[in-house]
Amino acid sequence: MIIGNKEFDTKKHTYIMGILNVTPDSFSDGGRYQHMDAALRHAGEMIADGADILDIGGESTRPGHAQITDEEEIERTAPVIERIKQEFDIPVSIDTYKSSVAEAALQAGADLVNDIWGLKYDDRMASLIAGRGAACCLMHNRNEAVYKDFLSDFMEDMQECIRIARDASIPGDKIILDPGVGFGKTYEMNLEIIREVGQMQSLGYPVLLGTSRKSVIGLTLDLPADQREEGTLVTTVFGMMNGCSFVRVHDVKANRRAIQMMEAIDPTSVKRRV
Repeated sequence: MIIGNKEFDTKKHTYIMGILNVTPDSFSDGGRYQHMDAALRHAGEMIADGADILDIGGESTRPGHAQITDEEEIERTAPVIERIKQEFDIPVSIDTYKSSVAEAALQAGADLVNDIWGLKYDDRMASLIAGRGAACCLMHNRNEAVYKDFLSDFMEDMQECIRIARDASIPGDKIILDPGVGFGKTYEMNLEIIREVGQMQSLGYPVLLGTSRKSVIGLTLDLPADQREEGTLVTTVFGMMNGCSFVRVHDVKANRRAIQMMEAIDPTSVKRRV
Protein backbone atom coordinates (compact mmCIF):
# COMPACT_ATOMS: atom_id res chain seq x y z
CA MET A 1 0.00 0.00 0.00
CA ILE A 2 1.04 3.62 -0.52
CA ILE A 3 0.84 6.18 2.28
CA GLY A 4 1.92 9.64 1.24
CA ASN A 5 4.86 9.13 -1.13
CA LYS A 6 6.04 5.92 0.52
CA GLU A 7 5.26 2.35 -0.47
CA PHE A 8 4.65 -0.14 2.35
CA ASP A 9 5.11 -3.83 1.58
CA THR A 10 2.78 -5.07 4.29
CA LYS A 11 3.26 -8.71 3.28
CA LYS A 12 7.00 -8.69 3.91
CA HIS A 13 7.70 -6.27 6.74
CA THR A 14 6.34 -4.88 9.99
CA TYR A 15 6.45 -1.07 10.05
CA ILE A 16 6.59 1.35 12.97
CA MET A 17 4.15 4.16 13.60
CA GLY A 18 5.80 6.50 16.10
CA ILE A 19 3.53 8.33 18.55
CA LEU A 20 3.78 12.10 18.89
CA ASN A 21 1.24 13.50 21.33
CA VAL A 22 1.06 17.29 21.25
CA THR A 23 -1.21 17.33 24.29
CA PRO A 24 -0.82 18.44 27.91
CA ASP A 25 -2.58 15.36 29.30
CA SER A 26 -1.62 12.21 27.40
CA PHE A 27 -1.51 9.21 29.73
CA SER A 28 2.21 8.50 29.25
CA ASP A 29 3.94 11.61 27.91
CA GLY A 30 1.48 14.45 28.47
CA GLY A 31 3.00 17.91 28.10
CA ARG A 32 6.44 16.78 26.90
CA TYR A 33 5.91 17.64 23.24
CA GLN A 34 3.12 20.22 23.19
CA HIS A 35 5.46 23.03 22.12
CA MET A 36 6.67 23.21 18.52
CA ASP A 37 10.41 22.95 19.18
CA ALA A 38 10.01 19.90 21.42
CA ALA A 39 7.60 18.27 18.97
CA LEU A 40 9.95 18.73 16.02
CA ARG A 41 12.93 17.54 18.02
CA HIS A 42 11.11 14.38 19.06
CA ALA A 43 9.87 13.81 15.50
CA GLY A 44 13.47 13.93 14.31
CA GLU A 45 14.55 11.53 17.04
CA MET A 46 11.86 9.00 16.15
CA ILE A 47 12.74 9.19 12.46
CA ALA A 48 16.42 8.64 13.27
CA ASP A 49 15.43 5.68 15.45
CA GLY A 50 13.54 4.06 12.57
CA ALA A 51 9.94 5.29 12.56
CA ASP A 52 8.16 4.72 9.23
CA ILE A 53 5.12 6.91 10.01
CA LEU A 54 4.52 9.61 12.61
CA ASP A 55 1.10 9.69 14.30
CA ILE A 56 0.18 13.15 15.60
CA GLY A 57 -2.45 13.39 18.34
CA GLY A 58 -3.95 16.57 19.76
CA GLU A 59 -6.53 15.17 22.16
CA SER A 60 -5.90 12.56 24.82
CA THR A 61 -8.19 9.56 24.41
CA ARG A 62 -7.19 7.84 27.63
CA PRO A 63 -10.08 6.54 29.80
CA GLY A 64 -11.90 9.47 31.40
CA HIS A 65 -10.36 12.06 29.08
CA ALA A 66 -11.98 15.45 28.63
CA GLN A 67 -13.02 16.19 25.06
CA ILE A 68 -11.66 19.44 23.66
CA THR A 69 -13.09 21.64 20.91
CA ASP A 70 -12.31 20.98 17.27
CA GLU A 71 -10.64 24.40 17.07
CA GLU A 72 -8.27 23.64 19.94
CA GLU A 73 -7.37 20.26 18.49
CA ILE A 74 -6.67 21.86 15.10
CA GLU A 75 -4.50 24.55 16.71
CA ARG A 76 -2.45 21.86 18.43
CA THR A 77 -1.97 19.54 15.45
CA ALA A 78 -2.13 21.31 12.08
CA PRO A 79 0.92 23.60 12.59
CA VAL A 80 3.02 20.67 13.83
CA ILE A 81 2.01 18.52 10.85
CA GLU A 82 2.84 21.33 8.45
CA ARG A 83 6.30 21.83 9.94
CA ILE A 84 7.06 18.10 10.03
CA LYS A 85 6.14 17.77 6.37
CA GLN A 86 8.35 20.74 5.56
CA GLU A 87 11.36 19.44 7.46
CA PHE A 88 11.15 15.65 7.12
CA ASP A 89 10.38 13.16 4.37
CA ILE A 90 8.01 10.84 6.21
CA PRO A 91 4.30 9.98 6.03
CA VAL A 92 2.23 11.62 8.76
CA SER A 93 -0.96 10.39 10.39
CA ILE A 94 -3.52 12.47 12.26
CA ASP A 95 -4.98 10.70 15.28
CA THR A 96 -8.55 12.03 15.38
CA TYR A 97 -12.17 10.96 15.07
CA LYS A 98 -13.43 14.43 14.05
CA SER A 99 -13.74 15.28 10.36
CA SER A 100 -12.97 18.99 10.79
CA VAL A 101 -9.70 18.14 12.55
CA ALA A 102 -8.88 15.54 9.91
CA GLU A 103 -9.62 18.02 7.14
CA ALA A 104 -7.29 20.64 8.62
CA ALA A 105 -4.60 18.00 9.11
CA LEU A 106 -4.90 16.78 5.52
CA GLN A 107 -4.65 20.36 4.29
CA ALA A 108 -1.51 20.72 6.41
CA GLY A 109 -0.01 17.67 4.71
CA ALA A 110 -1.18 14.59 6.64
CA ASP A 111 -1.32 11.38 4.63
CA LEU A 112 -3.40 9.09 6.86
CA VAL A 113 -6.34 9.47 9.24
CA ASN A 114 -6.14 7.27 12.34
CA ASP A 115 -9.74 7.12 13.61
CA ILE A 116 -10.30 5.52 17.02
CA TRP A 117 -13.99 5.14 16.18
CA GLY A 118 -13.47 3.42 12.83
CA LEU A 119 -15.51 6.01 10.88
CA LYS A 120 -18.54 5.53 13.17
CA TYR A 121 -18.32 8.76 15.19
CA ASP A 122 -18.46 11.40 12.46
CA ASP A 123 -20.61 10.83 9.36
CA ARG A 124 -18.37 13.11 7.26
CA MET A 125 -15.14 11.27 7.98
CA ALA A 126 -15.37 8.48 5.40
CA SER A 127 -16.29 10.76 2.49
CA LEU A 128 -13.56 13.22 3.51
CA ILE A 129 -10.89 10.51 3.46
CA ALA A 130 -12.13 9.17 0.13
CA GLY A 131 -12.28 12.62 -1.43
CA ARG A 132 -8.76 13.49 -0.38
CA GLY A 133 -7.33 10.14 -1.45
CA ALA A 134 -5.92 9.60 2.03
CA ALA A 135 -5.20 6.33 3.77
CA CYS A 136 -7.01 5.43 6.97
CA CYS A 137 -6.60 3.26 10.03
CA LEU A 138 -9.92 2.00 11.38
CA MET A 139 -9.86 1.08 15.04
CA HIS A 140 -12.34 -1.08 16.91
CA ASN A 141 -14.20 0.68 19.70
CA ARG A 142 -17.41 0.59 21.71
CA ASN A 143 -18.93 2.90 24.28
CA GLU A 144 -19.12 0.03 26.78
CA ALA A 145 -17.43 -3.35 27.05
CA VAL A 146 -20.71 -5.24 26.60
CA TYR A 147 -20.78 -8.13 24.14
CA LYS A 148 -22.83 -11.28 23.57
CA ASP A 149 -19.83 -13.14 22.21
CA PHE A 150 -16.72 -11.00 22.31
CA LEU A 151 -14.72 -12.29 19.33
CA SER A 152 -17.75 -12.76 17.12
CA ASP A 153 -19.12 -9.31 17.96
CA PHE A 154 -15.65 -7.82 17.51
CA MET A 155 -15.35 -9.21 13.99
CA GLU A 156 -18.83 -7.93 13.10
CA ASP A 157 -17.88 -4.48 14.38
CA MET A 158 -14.75 -4.49 12.23
CA GLN A 159 -16.71 -5.60 9.18
CA GLU A 160 -19.07 -2.67 9.73
CA CYS A 161 -16.11 -0.26 9.73
CA ILE A 162 -14.94 -1.79 6.47
CA ARG A 163 -18.42 -1.47 4.94
CA ILE A 164 -18.55 2.22 5.84
CA ALA A 165 -15.17 2.77 4.23
CA ARG A 166 -15.94 0.86 1.05
CA ASP A 167 -19.41 2.42 0.69
CA ALA A 168 -17.66 5.81 0.73
CA SER A 169 -15.34 4.55 -2.04
CA ILE A 170 -12.18 4.39 0.07
CA PRO A 171 -9.96 1.98 -1.90
CA GLY A 172 -9.08 -1.28 -0.24
CA ASP A 173 -5.37 -0.53 -0.54
CA LYS A 174 -5.87 2.57 1.63
CA ILE A 175 -7.31 0.72 4.64
CA ILE A 176 -5.54 -0.51 7.80
CA LEU A 177 -7.37 -2.17 10.70
CA ASP A 178 -6.61 -1.79 14.43
CA PRO A 179 -8.07 -4.14 17.08
CA GLY A 180 -8.38 -1.25 19.54
CA VAL A 181 -6.51 -2.56 22.57
CA GLY A 182 -7.62 -0.50 25.56
CA PHE A 183 -10.85 0.76 24.00
CA GLY A 184 -14.30 -0.62 24.82
CA LYS A 185 -12.82 -3.74 26.39
CA THR A 186 -12.14 -5.20 29.82
CA TYR A 187 -8.66 -6.23 30.89
CA GLU A 188 -9.44 -9.84 29.99
CA MET A 189 -10.81 -8.80 26.58
CA ASN A 190 -7.68 -6.78 25.86
CA LEU A 191 -5.54 -9.86 26.50
CA GLU A 192 -7.87 -11.96 24.38
CA ILE A 193 -7.82 -9.64 21.38
CA ILE A 194 -4.03 -9.50 21.47
CA ARG A 195 -3.93 -13.31 21.70
CA GLU A 196 -6.41 -13.69 18.82
CA VAL A 197 -5.19 -10.80 16.64
CA GLY A 198 -4.24 -13.28 13.93
CA GLN A 199 -7.95 -13.84 13.26
CA MET A 200 -8.10 -10.35 11.78
CA GLN A 201 -6.13 -11.61 8.76
CA SER A 202 -9.38 -13.11 7.49
CA LEU A 203 -10.77 -9.58 7.02
CA GLY A 204 -8.27 -9.01 4.21
CA TYR A 205 -6.53 -5.81 5.30
CA PRO A 206 -3.21 -4.98 6.97
CA VAL A 207 -3.42 -4.89 10.77
CA LEU A 208 -1.87 -2.33 13.11
CA LEU A 209 -1.34 -3.34 16.73
CA GLY A 210 -1.26 -0.51 19.27
CA THR A 211 -0.43 -1.65 22.79
CA SER A 212 2.41 0.71 23.69
CA ARG A 213 2.50 1.44 27.45
CA LYS A 214 -1.21 0.69 27.74
CA SER A 215 -3.06 -0.34 30.88
CA VAL A 216 -3.25 -4.01 29.88
CA ILE A 217 0.55 -4.08 30.23
CA GLY A 218 0.53 -1.96 33.38
CA LEU A 219 -2.07 -4.17 35.05
CA THR A 220 -0.31 -7.37 34.05
CA LEU A 221 3.12 -6.25 35.26
CA ASP A 222 1.96 -3.82 37.96
CA LEU A 223 4.05 -1.04 36.45
CA PRO A 224 3.51 2.68 35.74
CA ALA A 225 3.31 3.94 32.14
CA ASP A 226 6.98 4.88 31.89
CA GLN A 227 8.14 1.34 32.81
CA ARG A 228 6.18 -0.71 30.27
CA GLU A 229 8.72 -0.96 27.46
CA GLU A 230 9.52 -4.65 27.91
CA GLY A 231 5.84 -5.56 27.98
CA THR A 232 5.31 -3.55 24.82
CA LEU A 233 8.18 -5.33 23.08
CA VAL A 234 6.60 -8.71 23.85
CA THR A 235 3.35 -7.61 22.21
CA THR A 236 5.24 -6.28 19.18
CA VAL A 237 6.95 -9.63 18.61
CA PHE A 238 3.71 -11.53 19.26
CA GLY A 239 1.91 -9.26 16.82
CA MET A 240 4.55 -9.94 14.18
CA MET A 241 4.16 -13.69 14.72
CA ASN A 242 0.43 -13.27 14.10
CA GLY A 243 0.58 -11.19 10.95
CA CYS A 244 0.55 -7.56 12.10
CA SER A 245 2.01 -5.24 9.48
CA PHE A 246 2.25 -2.16 11.71
CA VAL A 247 2.87 -1.42 15.38
CA ARG A 248 2.11 1.95 16.97
CA VAL A 249 4.66 2.68 19.70
CA HIS A 250 6.32 5.33 21.86
CA ASP A 251 9.75 3.67 22.08
CA VAL A 252 10.76 3.50 18.43
CA LYS A 253 14.39 2.38 18.73
CA ALA A 254 13.71 -0.63 20.96
CA ASN A 255 10.78 -1.80 18.86
CA ARG A 256 12.76 -1.36 15.64
CA ARG A 257 15.48 -3.61 17.04
CA ALA A 258 12.93 -6.22 18.13
CA ILE A 259 11.36 -6.21 14.66
CA GLN A 260 14.74 -6.51 12.94
CA MET A 261 15.72 -9.45 15.15
CA MET A 262 12.38 -11.19 14.70
CA GLU A 263 12.45 -10.83 10.92
CA ALA A 264 15.97 -12.29 10.88
CA ILE A 265 14.87 -15.30 12.95
CA ASP A 266 11.58 -15.97 11.17
CA PRO A 267 11.41 -14.46 7.67
CA THR A 268 8.71 -16.97 6.72
CA SER A 269 6.26 -15.25 9.08
CA VAL A 270 5.48 -12.83 6.24
CA LYS A 271 3.32 -15.54 4.66
CA ARG A 272 0.68 -14.89 7.31
CA ARG A 273 0.32 -11.21 6.46
CA VAL A 274 -2.20 -9.45 4.24
